[in-house]
Amino acid sequence: MTSLTAFTVVVALVALERVAELVVSKRNAAWSFARGGVETGQGHYPVMVVLHTGLLVAMLVEAHLRRPDVPSALAWSMLALVVASQALRWWCISALGPRWNTRVIVVPGLAPVTGGPYRFFSHPNYVAVVLEGAALPLLHLSWVTALVFTVANAALLTVRLRVEDTALATLPPVGVGRG
Repeated sequence: MTSLTAFTVVVALVALERVAELVVSKRNAAWSFARGGVETGQGHYPVMVVLHTGLLVAMLVEAHLRRPDVPSALAWSMLALVVASQALRWWCISALGPRWNTRVIVVPGLAPVTGGPYRFFSHPNYVAVVLEGAALPLLHLSWVTALVFTVANAALLTVRLRVEDTALATLPPVGVGRG
């Protein structure tokens, strides 16, 4: 198997993981709405979908057009970072349980989650997104994609974090509520 084929397989696996995320997200959004959940930030959500879908497509196009020789040490180190980002993402999903989804939906009365990776910092899922957004394209030297995604994602996260922090501020303090 060539490195380009292996890269294509890895990107396809990440795409399948995204589909699994969307299934979990849809189920969890229904759970939140059934409990009075309130969604905010709908305006930036389509941009996020396009950006993340574009990442998957762009890195494949770039790799197939450029067909670079990828140093083995770089490929393996980037693969390790991709796997680490996936592990962190699913740790976040597990820690948030039915409250996790790809949208910003908060259930009134539930205190913020402070377990799992959230005991270390407030937005670990976005650390996973940033890490993966750089490492996955660089797995096959798609550096243009990595750079463009990183800059665009930074702009998007500026909006997303503001929306999410505002929504989370409506929740009761830690230790109060049903959560």
